[in-house]
Amino acid sequence: MFLVNSRAIIERTINGSIEIVVQTRNKPCESQRIELPGGRIDQYESLVIALIREVKEETGLDVVEIEGENTRIDTVGIDPSFEVECIQPFGAYQTIKGPFDSVGVYFRCKVQGELLQSGDETNNPRWISVDELRQLMKDDPLQFSSIDRAGVLFYLKYMEQN
Repeated sequence: MFLVNSRAIIERTINGSIEIVVQTRNKPCESQRIELPGGRIDQYESLVIALIREVKEETGLDVVEIEGENTRIDTVGIDPSFEVECIQPFGAYQTIKGPFDSVGVYFRCKVQGELLQSGDETNNPRWISVDELRQLMKDDPLQFSSIDRAGVLFYLKYMEQN
C-alpha cells in the first residue's frame, strides 16, 4: 500500500505566543495518538484541495491562507488529458520503514471558525502553544502519531531557527 497525504500546521498568534492545532486520532482498533490535521488525498485530488477538505472534516475550521500558495502553478489548459499541480510546501516527508509506505507534504496555514469537539476520526482538536508542543515531544514522542513525529520535530527546529 502506498499513501499520499496533505497535512496542516495551523498557526495563530495570541498575545505574542504562537499556537498550533493538534488533535487526537481516534480510529477503531488503533492507539490514540496526538497528530496534526490532514490525511490521504483522493486520486487526482489537488494537494491544496485535500488540505482544505481534511482540515474542515477533522477540525471544523476553514483554511483562509496557505503559506506557499502564491508559488502554486498548474498545467490546466495545456493538455486536457494530463494536468499537474506544483507548489512549495513547508516540508515533505517519506516513510523509510514501517507497516505502510507514505509520502506527504506539510503546509503552514491560517484558519477561521470554531473548533469542533470531534471530527472525522478525531477527538479534541485544540490550540496549544509551541512551547507546550515542544514539551509534549520531549516528554514522550511516542504519544504523537508515527507520521507526525518527524513533522513536529521539523517544525520545532524551524521555529528555533526563526
